[in-house]
Amino acid sequence: MDMFALLAQTTTAPAAEAFTLRQFTVEMCYFIAAVLFVFGLKMLSHPRTARRGNCVAALGMLLAVVVTLLDQSIIGFSTIIAGLVVGGLIGAIAARTVPMTGMPEMVGLFNGSGGAASAVVALAEYYRFTDPGMLRGDTALSIGASVLIGMVTLVGSVLAFAKLRGISIRGVRLGNPLMFPGQHAANFVMLAIVVVLIGWVTYDHRAAWAIWIIFVLASILGITLVSPIGGADMPVVISLLNSYSGLAACATGFVLENTGLIISGSLVGASGLILTHIMCKAMDRSLLNVLAGGFGQDIATAGTTQAREGLTVRKMDAEEAAMVLESANSVVIVPGYGM
Repeated sequence: MDMFALLAQTTTAPAAEAFTLRQFTVEMCYFIAAVLFVFGLKMLSHPRTARRGNCVAALGMLLAVVVTLLDQSIIGFSTIIAGLVVGGLIGAIAARTVPMTGMPEMVGLFNGSGGAASAVVALAEYYRFTDPGMLRGDTALSIGASVLIGMVTLVGSVLAFAKLRGISIRGVRLGNPLMFPGQHAANFVMLAIVVVLIGWVTYDHRAAWAIWIIFVLASILGITLVSPIGGADMPVVISLLNSYSGLAACATGFVLENTGLIISGSLVGASGLILTHIMCKAMDRSLLNVLAGGFGQDIATAGTTQAREGLTVRKMDAEEAAMVLESANSVVIVPGYGM
Protein backbone atom coordinates (compact mmCIF):
# COMPACT_ATOMS: atom_id res chain seq x y z
CA MET A 1 0.00 0.00 0.00
CA ASP A 2 2.92 2.33 0.74
CA MET A 3 4.39 1.58 -2.70
CA PHE A 4 1.04 2.36 -4.36
CA ALA A 5 0.75 5.64 -2.48
CA LEU A 6 4.31 6.58 -3.43
CA LEU A 7 3.62 5.74 -7.08
CA ALA A 8 0.43 7.81 -7.12
CA GLN A 9 2.22 10.74 -5.52
CA THR A 10 5.06 10.51 -8.01
CA THR A 11 2.81 10.40 -11.06
CA THR A 12 0.61 13.31 -9.95
CA ALA A 13 3.30 15.57 -8.51
CA PRO A 14 4.13 17.55 -11.73
CA ALA A 15 0.44 18.32 -12.44
CA ALA A 16 -0.20 19.31 -8.82
CA GLU A 17 2.90 21.55 -8.81
CA ALA A 18 1.85 23.26 -12.04
CA PHE A 19 -1.66 23.81 -10.71
CA THR A 20 -0.32 25.21 -7.44
CA LEU A 21 2.02 27.60 -9.25
CA ARG A 22 -0.79 28.80 -11.51
CA GLN A 23 -3.14 29.31 -8.61
CA PHE A 24 -0.42 31.07 -6.63
CA THR A 25 0.13 33.49 -9.52
CA VAL A 26 -3.59 34.19 -9.84
CA GLU A 27 -4.05 34.73 -6.10
CA MET A 28 -1.03 37.04 -5.98
CA CYS A 29 -2.52 39.12 -8.80
CA TYR A 30 -5.78 39.32 -6.85
CA PHE A 31 -3.80 40.38 -3.78
CA ILE A 32 -2.04 43.13 -5.73
CA ALA A 33 -5.42 44.26 -7.12
CA ALA A 34 -6.85 44.36 -3.58
CA VAL A 35 -3.93 46.49 -2.39
CA LEU A 36 -4.52 48.86 -5.30
CA PHE A 37 -8.22 49.05 -4.35
CA VAL A 38 -7.37 49.98 -0.77
CA PHE A 39 -4.85 52.65 -1.75
CA GLY A 40 -7.25 53.99 -4.37
CA LEU A 41 -10.03 54.33 -1.79
CA LYS A 42 -7.62 56.06 0.57
CA MET A 43 -6.64 58.59 -2.12
CA LEU A 44 -10.31 59.28 -2.89
CA SER A 45 -10.70 60.77 0.59
CA HIS A 46 -8.86 63.97 -0.43
CA PRO A 47 -9.57 66.21 -3.47
CA ARG A 48 -5.88 66.56 -4.34
CA THR A 49 -5.36 62.81 -4.66
CA ALA A 50 -8.86 61.76 -5.77
CA ARG A 51 -8.03 61.63 -9.49
CA ARG A 52 -4.87 59.60 -8.89
CA GLY A 53 -6.76 57.32 -6.53
CA ASN A 54 -9.39 56.69 -9.18
CA CYS A 55 -6.67 55.68 -11.65
CA VAL A 56 -5.01 53.40 -9.09
CA ALA A 57 -8.28 51.62 -8.28
CA ALA A 58 -9.12 51.32 -11.98
CA LEU A 59 -5.70 49.75 -12.60
CA GLY A 60 -6.40 47.21 -9.86
CA MET A 61 -9.77 46.33 -11.41
CA LEU A 62 -8.19 46.01 -14.86
CA LEU A 63 -5.60 43.60 -13.45
CA ALA A 64 -8.27 41.52 -11.70
CA VAL A 65 -10.49 41.35 -14.79
CA VAL A 66 -7.67 40.38 -17.18
CA VAL A 67 -6.26 37.75 -14.80
CA THR A 68 -9.71 36.23 -14.30
CA LEU A 69 -10.42 36.02 -18.02
CA LEU A 70 -7.02 34.52 -18.80
CA ASP A 71 -7.13 32.07 -15.88
CA GLN A 72 -10.60 30.76 -16.62
CA SER A 73 -10.01 30.75 -20.40
CA ILE A 74 -13.52 32.11 -20.87
CA ILE A 75 -12.82 34.11 -24.02
CA GLY A 76 -9.87 34.81 -26.32
CA PHE A 77 -7.46 37.73 -26.49
CA SER A 78 -9.36 39.37 -29.35
CA THR A 79 -12.58 39.55 -27.32
CA ILE A 80 -10.71 40.87 -24.27
CA ILE A 81 -9.05 43.62 -26.31
CA ALA A 82 -12.35 44.49 -28.01
CA GLY A 83 -14.05 44.79 -24.63
CA LEU A 84 -11.28 47.04 -23.34
CA VAL A 85 -11.52 49.29 -26.38
CA VAL A 86 -15.33 49.55 -26.39
CA GLY A 87 -15.58 50.01 -22.62
CA GLY A 88 -12.75 52.55 -22.57
CA LEU A 89 -14.39 54.50 -25.41
CA ILE A 90 -17.75 54.62 -23.61
CA GLY A 91 -16.05 55.73 -20.39
CA ALA A 92 -14.03 58.43 -22.17
CA ILE A 93 -17.10 59.84 -23.94
CA ALA A 94 -19.08 59.87 -20.68
CA ALA A 95 -16.24 61.55 -18.80
CA ARG A 96 -15.96 64.28 -21.45
CA THR A 97 -19.63 64.95 -22.15
CA VAL A 98 -21.45 64.50 -18.82
CA PRO A 99 -21.50 67.83 -16.90
CA MET A 100 -20.55 67.96 -13.23
CA THR A 101 -24.19 68.56 -12.30
CA GLY A 102 -25.03 65.28 -14.03
CA MET A 103 -22.48 63.20 -12.14
CA PRO A 104 -24.97 61.90 -9.54
CA GLU A 105 -27.19 60.62 -12.33
CA MET A 106 -24.25 58.91 -14.05
CA VAL A 107 -23.16 57.34 -10.75
CA GLY A 108 -26.70 56.03 -10.33
CA LEU A 109 -26.55 54.38 -13.74
CA PHE A 110 -23.14 52.88 -12.94
CA ASN A 111 -24.56 51.42 -9.73
CA GLY A 112 -27.46 49.94 -11.67
CA SER A 113 -25.09 48.44 -14.23
CA GLY A 114 -23.15 46.72 -11.45
CA GLY A 115 -26.33 45.32 -9.95
CA ALA A 116 -27.56 44.10 -13.33
CA ALA A 117 -24.24 42.36 -14.05
CA SER A 118 -24.32 40.57 -10.69
CA ALA A 119 -27.91 39.37 -11.14
CA VAL A 120 -27.33 38.19 -14.73
CA VAL A 121 -24.16 36.30 -13.81
CA ALA A 122 -25.93 34.64 -10.87
CA LEU A 123 -28.81 33.54 -13.12
CA ALA A 124 -26.36 32.26 -15.74
CA GLU A 125 -24.51 30.24 -13.11
CA TYR A 126 -27.77 28.74 -11.88
CA TYR A 127 -28.65 27.48 -15.35
CA ARG A 128 -25.07 26.41 -16.05
CA PHE A 129 -25.52 23.60 -13.55
CA THR A 130 -27.60 21.36 -15.81
CA ASP A 131 -27.59 18.66 -13.14
CA PRO A 132 -29.19 20.06 -9.95
CA GLY A 133 -27.02 17.69 -7.94
CA MET A 134 -23.96 19.71 -8.96
CA LEU A 135 -25.32 22.85 -7.23
CA ARG A 136 -24.19 23.11 -3.62
CA GLY A 137 -26.41 24.65 -0.95
CA ASP A 138 -24.07 27.57 -0.26
CA THR A 139 -23.87 28.35 -3.97
CA ALA A 140 -27.67 28.36 -4.27
CA LEU A 141 -27.86 30.69 -1.26
CA SER A 142 -25.34 33.05 -2.87
CA ILE A 143 -27.26 32.98 -6.16
CA GLY A 144 -30.48 33.99 -4.41
CA ALA A 145 -28.75 36.79 -2.51
CA SER A 146 -27.05 38.05 -5.68
CA VAL A 147 -30.34 38.15 -7.62
CA LEU A 148 -32.09 39.92 -4.75
CA ILE A 149 -29.47 42.62 -4.14
CA GLY A 150 -28.63 43.00 -7.83
CA MET A 151 -32.20 43.63 -8.97
CA VAL A 152 -32.95 45.99 -6.07
CA THR A 153 -29.83 47.93 -7.06
CA LEU A 154 -30.68 47.99 -10.77
CA VAL A 155 -34.30 49.08 -10.52
CA GLY A 156 -33.66 51.43 -7.58
CA SER A 157 -30.77 53.08 -9.43
CA VAL A 158 -32.84 53.63 -12.57
CA LEU A 159 -35.58 55.22 -10.47
CA ALA A 160 -33.00 57.36 -8.67
CA PHE A 161 -31.69 58.48 -12.06
CA ALA A 162 -35.21 59.44 -13.13
CA LYS A 163 -35.74 61.38 -9.88
CA LEU A 164 -32.48 63.29 -10.26
CA ARG A 165 -33.19 64.01 -13.93
CA GLY A 166 -36.66 65.34 -13.03
CA ILE A 167 -38.52 62.96 -15.31
CA SER A 168 -42.32 63.01 -15.19
CA ILE A 169 -44.73 60.24 -16.15
CA ARG A 170 -48.24 61.36 -17.08
CA GLY A 171 -47.86 64.58 -15.16
CA VAL A 172 -46.43 62.97 -12.01
CA ARG A 173 -42.91 64.10 -11.15
CA LEU A 174 -40.85 61.11 -10.09
CA GLY A 175 -38.68 63.42 -8.01
CA ASN A 176 -41.52 63.90 -5.52
CA PRO A 177 -42.00 61.34 -2.73
CA LEU A 178 -44.44 58.78 -4.10
CA MET A 179 -46.25 56.41 -1.74
CA PHE A 180 -49.36 54.31 -1.37
CA PRO A 181 -51.07 53.27 1.88
CA GLY A 182 -49.32 50.35 3.56
CA GLN A 183 -46.23 50.61 1.38
CA HIS A 184 -43.76 49.91 4.17
CA ALA A 185 -45.74 46.89 5.35
CA ALA A 186 -45.79 45.62 1.77
CA ASN A 187 -42.00 46.01 1.60
CA PHE A 188 -41.54 43.90 4.71
CA VAL A 189 -43.90 41.23 3.39
CA MET A 190 -42.13 41.03 0.01
CA LEU A 191 -38.73 40.89 1.69
CA ALA A 192 -39.91 38.09 3.97
CA ILE A 193 -41.24 36.14 0.97
CA VAL A 194 -37.91 36.57 -0.83
CA VAL A 195 -35.98 35.28 2.21
CA VAL A 196 -38.25 32.22 2.38
CA LEU A 197 -37.79 31.58 -1.35
CA ILE A 198 -34.01 31.83 -1.05
CA GLY A 199 -34.18 29.21 1.68
CA TRP A 200 -36.39 27.08 -0.55
CA VAL A 201 -33.91 27.26 -3.45
CA THR A 202 -31.12 26.33 -1.06
CA TYR A 203 -33.12 23.22 -0.07
CA ASP A 204 -34.56 22.36 -3.52
CA HIS A 205 -32.11 23.28 -6.28
CA ARG A 206 -34.64 22.42 -9.00
CA ALA A 207 -37.00 25.26 -7.93
CA ALA A 208 -36.28 27.57 -10.85
CA TRP A 209 -39.70 29.15 -10.37
CA ALA A 210 -38.54 30.43 -6.99
CA ILE A 211 -35.54 32.14 -8.58
CA TRP A 212 -37.78 34.02 -11.00
CA ILE A 213 -40.21 35.03 -8.26
CA ILE A 214 -37.21 36.42 -6.35
CA PHE A 215 -36.25 38.27 -9.54
CA VAL A 216 -39.70 39.87 -9.86
CA LEU A 217 -40.16 40.73 -6.17
CA ALA A 218 -36.66 42.22 -5.97
CA SER A 219 -37.47 44.44 -8.95
CA ILE A 220 -40.65 45.63 -7.24
CA LEU A 221 -38.71 46.26 -4.03
CA GLY A 222 -36.28 48.42 -5.99
CA ILE A 223 -39.22 50.68 -6.88
CA THR A 224 -41.02 50.71 -3.55
CA LEU A 225 -37.86 51.33 -1.52
CA VAL A 226 -36.76 54.37 -3.55
CA SER A 227 -40.09 55.93 -4.62
CA PRO A 228 -40.99 57.45 -1.20
CA ILE A 229 -37.64 59.24 -0.92
CA GLY A 230 -37.57 62.88 -2.01
CA GLY A 231 -34.91 64.65 -4.01
CA ALA A 232 -33.22 66.15 -0.95
CA ASP A 233 -32.32 62.67 0.32
CA MET A 234 -31.16 61.28 -3.02
CA PRO A 235 -27.42 61.73 -2.18
CA VAL A 236 -27.82 59.19 0.61
CA VAL A 237 -29.81 56.86 -1.65
CA ILE A 238 -27.15 56.99 -4.39
CA SER A 239 -24.45 56.20 -1.85
CA LEU A 240 -26.50 53.35 -0.40
CA LEU A 241 -27.20 51.90 -3.84
CA ASN A 242 -23.47 52.05 -4.50
CA SER A 243 -22.99 49.92 -1.40
CA TYR A 244 -25.69 47.53 -2.61
CA SER A 245 -23.89 47.08 -5.93
CA GLY A 246 -20.74 46.10 -4.04
CA LEU A 247 -22.64 43.62 -1.88
CA ALA A 248 -24.22 42.11 -4.99
CA ALA A 249 -20.78 41.72 -6.57
CA CYS A 250 -19.50 40.12 -3.36
CA ALA A 251 -22.36 37.60 -3.40
CA THR A 252 -21.62 36.83 -7.05
CA GLY A 253 -17.98 36.32 -6.08
CA PHE A 254 -19.08 33.53 -3.74
CA VAL A 255 -21.15 32.06 -6.58
CA LEU A 256 -18.13 32.02 -8.90
CA GLU A 257 -15.66 31.26 -6.08
CA ASN A 258 -13.61 34.22 -7.29
CA THR A 259 -11.40 35.85 -4.65
CA GLY A 260 -10.92 39.10 -6.57
CA LEU A 261 -14.64 39.69 -6.93
CA ILE A 262 -15.27 38.93 -3.26
CA ILE A 263 -12.58 41.39 -2.15
CA SER A 264 -13.60 44.20 -4.50
CA GLY A 265 -17.30 43.76 -3.71
CA SER A 266 -16.64 43.80 0.02
CA LEU A 267 -14.57 46.98 -0.26
CA VAL A 268 -17.23 48.74 -2.32
CA GLY A 269 -20.00 47.60 0.02
CA ALA A 270 -18.14 48.66 3.17
CA SER A 271 -16.94 52.00 1.80
CA GLY A 272 -20.44 52.77 0.50
CA LEU A 273 -21.97 52.13 3.92
CA ILE A 274 -19.34 54.33 5.59
CA LEU A 275 -19.98 57.14 3.10
CA THR A 276 -23.73 56.77 3.62
CA HIS A 277 -23.25 57.09 7.39
CA ILE A 278 -21.07 60.19 6.95
CA MET A 279 -23.63 61.81 4.64
CA CYS A 280 -26.46 61.07 7.07
CA LYS A 281 -24.52 62.74 9.88
CA ALA A 282 -23.81 65.76 7.65
CA MET A 283 -27.53 66.06 6.89
CA ASP A 284 -28.41 65.54 10.57
CA ARG A 285 -30.48 62.51 9.63
CA SER A 286 -30.43 58.85 10.53
CA LEU A 287 -30.17 56.19 7.87
CA LEU A 288 -33.39 54.59 9.09
CA ASN A 289 -35.13 57.96 8.80
CA VAL A 290 -34.07 58.27 5.17
CA LEU A 291 -34.95 54.68 4.23
CA ALA A 292 -38.33 54.98 5.94
CA GLY A 293 -38.93 58.30 4.22
CA GLY A 294 -42.66 57.89 4.09
CA PHE A 295 -43.74 57.40 7.68
CA GLY A 296 -46.12 60.15 8.76
CA GLN A 297 -46.19 61.63 5.28
CA ASP A 298 -49.20 62.12 3.05
CA ILE A 299 -49.35 60.50 -0.33
CA ALA A 300 -47.83 62.76 -2.96
CA THR A 301 -49.92 63.91 -5.86
CA ALA A 302 -48.98 65.42 -9.19
CA GLY A 303 -47.68 68.98 -9.07
CA THR A 304 -47.10 69.12 -5.30
CA THR A 305 -44.12 68.47 -3.10
CA GLN A 306 -44.61 67.45 0.52
CA ALA A 307 -42.03 68.38 3.15
CA ARG A 308 -41.32 65.93 5.95
CA GLU A 309 -42.83 68.26 8.53
CA GLY A 310 -46.15 68.17 6.66
CA LEU A 311 -45.60 71.57 5.02
CA THR A 312 -46.14 72.14 1.31
CA VAL A 313 -43.28 73.45 -0.82
CA ARG A 314 -44.64 76.13 -3.15
CA LYS A 315 -42.98 76.45 -6.54
CA MET A 316 -42.54 79.82 -8.25
CA ASP A 317 -41.05 81.24 -11.43
CA ALA A 318 -37.94 83.44 -11.68
CA GLU A 319 -39.78 86.79 -11.42
CA GLU A 320 -41.76 85.76 -8.34
CA ALA A 321 -38.60 84.39 -6.74
CA ALA A 322 -36.85 87.72 -7.38
CA MET A 323 -39.66 89.61 -5.66
CA VAL A 324 -39.55 87.31 -2.64
CA LEU A 325 -35.78 87.63 -2.36
CA GLU A 326 -35.97 91.42 -2.69
CA SER A 327 -38.32 91.70 0.27
CA ALA A 328 -36.55 89.10 2.42
CA ASN A 329 -34.50 90.19 5.43
CA SER A 330 -32.24 87.13 5.35
CA VAL A 331 -31.74 84.27 2.90
CA VAL A 332 -30.27 80.84 3.62
CA ILE A 333 -28.95 78.90 0.60
CA VAL A 334 -28.53 75.14 1.10
CA PRO A 335 -26.56 73.58 -1.78
CA GLY A 336 -28.07 70.39 -3.09
CA TYR A 337 -26.41 67.28 -4.44
CA GLY A 338 -24.63 67.97 -7.72
CA MET A 339 -25.22 71.73 -7.64
